[in-house]
Amino acid sequence: MNNPKYLSMFDMFKIGIGPSSSHTVGPMVASARFVKEYVSLIDKTESIRIVLHGSLAATGKGHGTDKAVISGLLGLNPETVDPNEIELIFNKALEEKHIGLGGVKNIPFNYETDMFFDKIPLDFHPNALTLSLIDKDGNCLKTKTYFSVGGGFIQEQGECDRIYSNKATKLVPYPFKSANELLQMCNEHELTISELILKNEMTFLTYDQIMEKTLKIWDTMKECIEIGCRTDGTLPGGLNVQRRASELFRKLSKHDKSNIGFLETCDWINLYAMAVNEQNAAGGRVVTAPTNGAAGIIPAVLKYSEQFLPQFSDEMVLQFLLTATAIGILFKTNASISGAEVGCQGEVGSASSMAAAGLASIMNGTPLQIENAAEIAIEHSLGLTCDPIGGLVQIPCIERNAIASVKSVNAARLALNGTGSHQISLDSAIETMRETGKDMQKKYKETSEGGLAVHYKRTVNFINC
Repeated sequence: MNNPKYLSMFDMFKIGIGPSSSHTVGPMVASARFVKEYVSLIDKTESIRIVLHGSLAATGKGHGTDKAVISGLLGLNPETVDPNEIELIFNKALEEKHIGLGGVKNIPFNYETDMFFDKIPLDFHPNALTLSLIDKDGNCLKTKTYFSVGGGFIQEQGECDRIYSNKATKLVPYPFKSANELLQMCNEHELTISELILKNEMTFLTYDQIMEKTLKIWDTMKECIEIGCRTDGTLPGGLNVQRRASELFRKLSKHDKSNIGFLETCDWINLYAMAVNEQNAAGGRVVTAPTNGAAGIIPAVLKYSEQFLPQFSDEMVLQFLLTATAIGILFKTNASISGAEVGCQGEVGSASSMAAAGLASIMNGTPLQIENAAEIAIEHSLGLTCDPIGGLVQIPCIERNAIASVKSVNAARLALNGTGSHQISLDSAIETMRETGKDMQKKYKETSEGGLAVHYKRTVNFINC
């Protein structure tokens, strides 16, 4: 059976930069693809027109969308670009009023007249970007619209399946569209969830290649935690949010981790999540897991596992991420992981569900217990709005990752202490999340036009009075 919508583990977990997978990573990928695809037209190009639509326009400046697009137009990509260079590249373009399109030709660029912020969303998805190449006579050589659909995935206007892996035309031995199908195949073929996903991944890569790429992802997550734990200061963006992970790390490091109670264990989990999301908010190197707004949850639960579970190993990292991938596939294909489309339940909620499943897996849960862990985590994330203050991935995003990381551990424990039997299926919970997101007002979906974003402003104005 050909499964055109198969998603690889390395589609779900991508090394990139902060602060947003949909508003930073996706637009950079789209603009880099645009200049690469139409490099033959660059010699005739004398200017470029950039239009950010919908949510990309509403919170694009806070999320660094404008900077990401300029970097992409220069031919840079999220996995390899130096995060520290993006601000310099952007400022240079503003000051010199030129950009090196695709690294091929310098063209005039005026931020005020060549980049437009159109807050009216397009029909297909609220995150959209339109790029146009213009010749010396003002004629349009080429125009293309891209949708950034969450998690760094992009889709061109008129496409159906391109958001999925370019490996998608190959057969995988165990395609599934629902959690119920996944559980049935695990039972029929006597496989764990991670074993089943591994067999699918080995359609494209050898086991050694998969392990090598997995450990690179894990190393990037750990490095992000480590940098976050030793970096002091204020996060960029104007909210003057102080980094807290470093001070918490110094406090917790004074204690003996081999003899701590439950509450201090929660402190460590909180620390790991906040360290990652502070790095993300600062535009640092992170792993999209499955989004940047929720990038701290899976690393926090994995780091917790490394620190507090006996006999932790590289193989357990692979098992965790393979299992999390299975759950992520279900969210991506049956609902959404885009905060602009379904609110934060699609970002933090899906990541919490994936982390709970991964943890239940490495703690020897059955497939049904793992599915139960994933269901518990998303069930108690339903209705989460995406209302970032100032359009920045800082408040409430950083703390929300910490809360959700602890919730993931609790969801796994609840499932493991049961038989796996439960009333609400993961499929039902995911469908509920999709419908809830559809019913949610636009102002609660990554526009910063409602919720905490608005009430924060009112509080500040009141205090200033």
